[in-house]
Amino acid sequence: MANSVSGDSVVDRVVRVLAAFPEGVMVLPLSELAARAQLPLTTAHRLVRQLAGHGLLELGEGGSVRLGLRLWELVNRNSPTLALRDAAMPFMEDIQQVLNQNVNLAVLDGWDALFVERLSRRGSVANRAQIAGRMPVHVSSAGIALMAGQPPEVQAAYLHQFRDPAGRLTPEALRTLLQESAEHGFTQLAGVVDPDTWAIAVPVRDTRNRTVAALGVVVPPREMRLQALVPALQTAARGIGRRLNEETSTAVFHSSEFV
Repeated sequence: MANSVSGDSVVDRVVRVLAAFPEGVMVLPLSELAARAQLPLTTAHRLVRQLAGHGLLELGEGGSVRLGLRLWELVNRNSPTLALRDAAMPFMEDIQQVLNQNVNLAVLDGWDALFVERLSRRGSVANRAQIAGRMPVHVSSAGIALMAGQPPEVQAAYLHQFRDPAGRLTPEALRTLLQESAEHGFTQLAGVVDPDTWAIAVPVRDTRNRTVAALGVVVPPREMRLQALVPALQTAARGIGRRLNEETSTAVFHSSEFV
């Protein structure tokens, strides 16, 4: 229910407050938090105090605001990605040990690849994927692998709205990339996010052959061995799918695209 001059609801404002913290930032001055949440300072202060009362935020010295442990507890205890991460971790660890490369796990959320887990190799190339971080579908191999496995109507909606501000990719080229990914069973992108990296991803499918996640590696170009990387990733992805399917007695992970 809306109860403000702007017409937004209390829930809208609470979400804006919690979402105002940038990636990697856990503490903000109250004034900056209010500005990021697009709220009057008095409104932000009232909401922050109420959220702090529930442990979702913490008030610090000098008017600083920190994300609370209660928020972390609730998210990690009830997150729908827990089943996926639990099923994937043994296989991700095996991939890292065998291939000695950075490993990522992502799901599709809107038109973004949302990364839910990653394992990084010390001394390897920069791994731009961060846990709970997002990348647009078209700039990540995981994003392409995820979108390539979606129903035609989802792909059509995505392509209809697609725009690349950098001008590196046209809708026609993206459509071809999605088709090739679906046909070959993997996606590879070279130097898109970082010129010194090569990314490969494969889909993770459930019992109904729906793509619910993408498993990928990020490697330096000199270590790009497609004939070794792809089969290892596909074997691991099938194992993750089987593990998910075995967890019928618990709340099994599902992509938000199928809700």
